[in-house]
Parts: sequence; structure tokens; C-alpha cells
Amino acid sequence: MSESFQGSITDTTKIIHYVTEVVKRELLRAQPSAEQYKKFTKSLILRAFEGLNIKLSKAIQQKLMQDIYNQITGLGALQPLIDDDTISEIMVNGYQQIFVERNGKIQRVKIHIDGEEELRQIIDRIITPLGRRIDEKRPMVDARLEDGSRVNAVIPPCAIDGSSITIRKFSKEKLKVEEMIRFGSMTEAMAKFLHACVASRLNLLISGGTGSGKTTTLNVLSGFIPEDERIVTIEDAAELQLQQEHVVRLETKPPDIGGENEVSIRDLVRNSLRMRPERIIIGECRSGEAIDMLQAMNTGHDGSMTTIHANSPRDSISRLETLCMMAGMDLPISVVRRQIASAIDLIVQQSRLRDGSRKIVSISEVAGMEGNTVIMSEIFRFEQTGVDENGKILGELKATGIRPQFMHKLEAAGFRLGPDVFGANAANILGSLQNRRNR
Repeated sequence: MSESFQGSITDTTKIIHYVTEVVKRELLRAQPSAEQYKKFTKSLILRAFEGLNIKLSKAIQQKLMQDIYNQITGLGALQPLIDDDTISEIMVNGYQQIFVERNGKIQRVKIHIDGEEELRQIIDRIITPLGRRIDEKRPMVDARLEDGSRVNAVIPPCAIDGSSITIRKFSKEKLKVEEMIRFGSMTEAMAKFLHACVASRLNLLISGGTGSGKTTTLNVLSGFIPEDERIVTIEDAAELQLQQEHVVRLETKPPDIGGENEVSIRDLVRNSLRMRPERIIIGECRSGEAIDMLQAMNTGHDGSMTTIHANSPRDSISRLETLCMMAGMDLPISVVRRQIASAIDLIVQQSRLRDGSRKIVSISEVAGMEGNTVIMSEIFRFEQTGVDENGKILGELKATGIRPQFMHKLEAAGFRLGPDVFGANAANILGSLQNRRNR
């Protein structure tokens, strides 16, 4: 690294390009181990700057060194946004427009990406370690970062105004049920009820719109699964953060260059049945794998969970019906509905409210069939009462007073939930029933 640099002190782009190329050549020559890569890169960058025959202020040099380090080991201009714990989502609409979600609000940020080529390099840096590819034949890709954050990228010709990246970040600290209660996403009574349902091996469907917090809720609820149970997780891009030890994580595989050897979620669901799972957790049902999931729930894999895109519990049933039809099995709709009614015990509806807050707005029991209709009973609901002067949604999460029909399953598992969990109305109902029996 004895080369010298001839250039203007203000030409920072030239400095960055020069040092980056020097360090990359040295890394290629030295081939450091994965454990030493980042530390070795920092030392090379420092040595490269020491070899420059120009003077820079300490602040400028530190900024340039960090930019170069991000360019080589991270996601370049996007890395500071990745490192910012106050940001929950990053949205790149072409290299000139970058937005983030911070505290539930979307805002534009002044981050500079040099052009489409640099943006494509960032995408390649994300997907290459995962063995995934993106090109004109396959212009869309789902991926993940090392920390489990979810990434979606779309390039031209599908992305008309330039390549697009959406990164859904996850907190470095695993969210716990106590924090969801503190944030107002659920109440203590709801948490107590959901704990009993998960531990008692009921099958759960978590429903909600995009960005409503379905995966976060799934992560939290999975924490109620006992440690001694074998869990198989199945995802397009692995992002679930289960806390148990006995977990097998499966991830889909895109087709190779020849368009062959794809492994879909449906393939993984079928294979998981041969892996002696006690619980199967699918990150999201979005296609024909829904029918395989329902059949698994109906054939001994109680306590399984998945998420689905839908705006209400009733809509989630319709969505499941549609996904089952995509399996190509040509089943009558009545058969599909009976499969759903038999397999799903509980629907947890998640929502992102207008003020950016995320809540469980409904918990409903799937109570069986009446004729050709799936019957549901709402156990908890969020009732909005207004909006304050700051735009914050006001309301209350409360029990409806209805006790679910599966209470005997909870009691058999050792959970005896008192009337206080289901609200005052439930206490009145129990009192009325007791009086009738005494008569």
C-alpha cells in the first residue's frame, strides 16, 4: 500500500474511490477469515489514509473512513440507516428518493446514493451471500440481512423509475410480551389468554395488513411454546426469532439459472411432516401451501401458527379459502371451509392504526360451522373512542364477555382462567348460569 494519491483536498468522491480500490485489492490478496474480515478492513483503511499525501481534518477523515468501511463491509450509503435503532423501515424509491419509518411516521431522508449502478451493487451485496439472484428475467427478490431484517428488491423493467429496495428492520432486542403490554399492543388479560392458548396447543392464525406487526406478534407468541417441544419454522426469507433451543429453520430456495431446482414453501411444508415436528410455524401463508398447513393442523400437529394478509378475521377466512384454491386440488368450497373450521382455533387480528401504532385489535375463536358458514366469536376487541390533539388514536382493548368453546382444552392443559380475564360481562353470565343450576 505504498501508492500515493494526487488530488484536490475537496474531491472527497475521488478519495473514497481511490482508498476503496486500494483496500479491496489488499483484501483480495490477503484473504482474511470471516472472523477477521471487518477488523482487518478497518486497519487497511487507516493505513491507506496514512499513506495519502494530503491533509484532512480529523472530522472529515473519520467521516470518509466510515463511508468507505460501509461501502466495503456494509450497505454503503444505507448502512447508517441500518444502524439507526429508531428506524423501523427503509424504503428506497430509486437512488434519489429514500424514505424511512421512524416512530410510526414516514419521512424522507437526505441520503446520497451516487446512481443506479451503486444501488444495484447494494442489492447484489444483500442477496449474493444467500445464493439468490436478480436480473431482467427475475427482477424481484426476497432476502434478509444478517440480523434477520426482511428485504425486498425490484429492478427494471418492473421498477419503472429505477431499482427499489424495502427493508423491514427488526429490533436487536427480542420484543417480549411485557413490552407489548407497555406499548398498548395488548392487555395483561389478552396476554394471559394467549399464553394459555399457545401452551395448550391451539392452532393460531395471525391476520393483518402490510406492516401491521404480524411477524412481531408471531415472535412474541412463540415465546409461550414450551422448551421441550420440537419446532419447525418455514419462511421465504428467514426472519423469525424463536427463543427455544429445539428449532429447525427452513428457508425457500429460488430456481437456479436454468429455472430449475426451486424449493417452495409448499415443498418445505410437505417435507417438514417427515421431520417429527410437534409444531409447525409458517412465516406467512401466501399460496397453495395453505391447504398443506391446514391438513397438518388437522392431522396431529396441534399448536401450529402462521400469518396471513387480511384486514379482518372474516377476511382472513376468505383469504385462506382463496389460497387453498391455488393449490390446484379442485376441492369444493364447502370442504375447504370445513378444513378451515376444523384446523384453526383462534384468529389474532393485528392492525397498524392511523397514528402509526400497532395493536392486536381483535381475538376471535373459530367456533365451527353453521350450514355453509364458518362461525366466529370475538373474545377481545379494540374499541376506538376518539383522537387526541396530537393525532393519537384513543380507545380501549377489552374483553367482550364471551368465553370460548375451547375452554375445556385450556383447563385440560392446566390453565383455569377466571372471569376477570373475560370481563365483567363474563362474570355476570357465569353468575346467571350458576343461579339457573341452583334452581
